[in-house]
Amino acid sequence: MAEYKEIKGSKIKNYTTDPDNPYVGQLWYSVNLHDLRVRKSTLGTAWASGGSLNTGRIALGAAGTQTAGLAFGGNVPPNTAATEQYDGTSWTEVNDLNTARNSFGSNGTQTSALAYGGSISPNQQTESWNGTSWTELADLNTARDSFNGAGATNTSAIAFGGEPPNDGIADTETWNGSSWTEVNNLNTGRRKAGGLGIQTDALCFGGQNPNNVANTESWNGTSWFEVNDLNTAKSTLAGAGTTSDGIAFGGFSTENVAQTENWNGSNWTETSYLSVVTALNAGTGTGASALSIGSPTIKTITEEWNANFAVGAWATGASLNTARQVLAGSGTQTSSLVFGGAIPGGYTGKTELYNGISWGELNDLNTARSVNASSGTASTAALAFGGENGDGARVFNESWNGTSWTELADLNVANKNQAGAGTTSAALEMGGGPGIVATVESWNGSGWTEIADLNAATSQLGGCGTSTAAIVFAGFSPPADTAKTELWNGSSWTEVNDLNQARRGVMGNRIGSSTSSLLAGGASPPTFFDNTESWNGTSWANENDLNTTRGSGAGSGSSTSGLLSGGFAPPHSAATEEWNANGIITETVE
Repeated sequence: MAEYKEIKGSKIKNYTTDPDNPYVGQLWYSVNLHDLRVRKSTLGTAWASGGSLNTGRIALGAAGTQTAGLAFGGNVPPNTAATEQYDGTSWTEVNDLNTARNSFGSNGTQTSALAYGGSISPNQQTESWNGTSWTELADLNTARDSFNGAGATNTSAIAFGGEPPNDGIADTETWNGSSWTEVNNLNTGRRKAGGLGIQTDALCFGGQNPNNVANTESWNGTSWFEVNDLNTAKSTLAGAGTTSDGIAFGGFSTENVAQTENWNGSNWTETSYLSVVTALNAGTGTGASALSIGSPTIKTITEEWNANFAVGAWATGASLNTARQVLAGSGTQTSSLVFGGAIPGGYTGKTELYNGISWGELNDLNTARSVNASSGTASTAALAFGGENGDGARVFNESWNGTSWTELADLNVANKNQAGAGTTSAALEMGGGPGIVATVESWNGSGWTEIADLNAATSQLGGCGTSTAAIVFAGFSPPADTAKTELWNGSSWTEVNDLNQARRGVMGNRIGSSTSSLLAGGASPPTFFDNTESWNGTSWANENDLNTTRGSGAGSGSSTSGLLSGGFAPPHSAATEEWNANGIITETVE
């Protein structure tokens, strides 16, 4: 057996198991795995949900940074003059623009911003923000709307493109704090383009002329010159950053998109998408830290862009002993129980326990079945109810005490493809089938009682939480897969913000609570997914993908430290993955 002594001056210790709390960058040799292991922080770039606007709108203006932003104007409808300030957490209403408008040029900071042109009459008007109020100043030379601009403050700006006519204009003007001056035109006239940068160093990208274009032009303070195109032709998009480090996001191609592209000074590269498809949004900030504000679908939405920070990540764990799908689980990331499921040619009652390193087999369920609902928060206390075993939906209910399964009082109605939440003494069964239902049953430790229905009949859905505070999401709700999310307050269900991706086959996903949960994988036949979304109590945000695409797995743990095992991709899977929200994971060195 090899024994690593030193790599680049660092002593490498031998361990039979991974250290309890290794530091980021620590290396060690695993005697049992015969591998060199490392503790690392996974860095990434991603959009995350931010605070919602007080006044929902599209085609608005923006200025400032991710933690000191300004949003103003836009269309509600009708046009609005509302102005709001962002502190990195929430938006606060401040003094309005003098003239309500949308589709206008904007730039600057939270205390020094500019709004010019737009869908107003006459559409040449300029207003300057001093941190407290807006003041009307000199008009643009060329009347225009549906255009963009760039600049560092309210005394230094550049405006370019716009309409009329419908195929777009090439006119460019610069602002010196008191007046606009006509300068050299764009090479390609356009409307509804994106823009970023400052008065002397700007970028214009995308737009319409008259169809969507990918064309990008760079301004050097004197003239425009063509550079490399966007990867996708689009219009009504937003941008942030500089000509050496910028991003373009959202917009309309053949439909509204969530695409984000990074500009490195010479080329555009596709990167992490927005959580919500959007167009007519506003952007502000830098290439590393930006805001996307507003959307036709969710007008109040704000998303925050972060580059090169520690992000949640999935790490591959030991495989199950028995590959299976539509199984159920309970417990934590390092002490997790899975049980039941469908195997090739039939059903299984096998129960396995994960200790953070490997899976061990325990006593089987009394009835082999694909168990699509479970409750419990520990590997020593779980409830398995419903499912099927070849004879249709079942009413069976069993309790796990850490050693064996015991049959308890049956469900009132046979059910499969349902969601579960709660504990062994206080649980919920939600939705399912056959026939696709909205029914909900409550378990009090001795019997089941029918309570208030879901708002929408749904099958193959996911759920987690407690008997008085639960969440359900996704599933099949005829005629299509759904992204709907509902919250339970102990007496009724309320529809809240949808997932970003509609999907089914998430029955075993029980990662987290009603205020902080995780959904990974799923399917919308014939497509299976690897994408992950996190719930913060208000909205869903995209996270890093699973390493293995699959649906119908078993989830356990929390939204910060979770586990997903088994499922169907196809074929039946034994794969296990560990979720770490802080992005700090242990990996084998390749």
